[in-house]
Amino acid sequence: MTLLSVNLNKIAVLRNSRGGDEPDIATAANCCIDAGCGGLTVHPRPDMRHVTPDDVRTLAGLLRGRVEYNIEGNPFAGPRGAYPGLLELAREVRPTQVTLVPDSDAQITSDHGFDLTRDIDTLKPVVAAFRELGCRVSVFVDAGGNGFESAKAIGIQRIELYTGPYAKAFHDGDARAELAAFADTARRAQQAGLAVNAGHDLSQANLGTFKAAIPGLAEVSIGHALISEALYQGLANTVRAYLDILK
Repeated sequence: MTLLSVNLNKIAVLRNSRGGDEPDIATAANCCIDAGCGGLTVHPRPDMRHVTPDDVRTLAGLLRGRVEYNIEGNPFAGPRGAYPGLLELAREVRPTQVTLVPDSDAQITSDHGFDLTRDIDTLKPVVAAFRELGCRVSVFVDAGGNGFESAKAIGIQRIELYTGPYAKAFHDGDARAELAAFADTARRAQQAGLAVNAGHDLSQANLGTFKAAIPGLAEVSIGHALISEALYQGLANTVRAYLDILK
């Protein structure tokens, strides 16, 4: 079954909007694990707008030996204040997987992936550093991307498809062209020996259609829609609903 990794960033956003400790990210993590998710995702940023380095450390102790831990982030964003950088956080907590994303402070959310043809030489030493820590390395990419053989050669093990364009097309009523592009990209990545993850704006409404179009989909990372739906349905019930779709 495709692994569901629940992104907890929005729990931190809600907590940070008020200050204090509620909602508690560790309690939310336990709720998701008890409901059956296979992993948890966080995306700390240097501006610490949501998940903080302390959250990353807290969750590492909570998750170890229970579910996979996926930390997303820009490996080229250096230390700033309490943020030590993605590589240093990975060195501290040794997550199962790191997902490399080319985001910046100016972006409200991630909105594009790496170009593996253009960026491969820049990524090579970074990938090696994370692999040396024992982390599985995934790289955020757009549908239609290339360079998968080169990615495999430098130690990248997975790609994560940026599914924002698919979700928009689905919402607009016709996602056939986007689905075909994503299916082709996934197939070429898998032929090069990479596993395929996916994430961004996936929801209960559009996830089943996407999964059916991508044979062998290894993992989906879902946060915004899942937490939004949980406001109405309850967090544990929402996690279980996603697991039912993935079955």
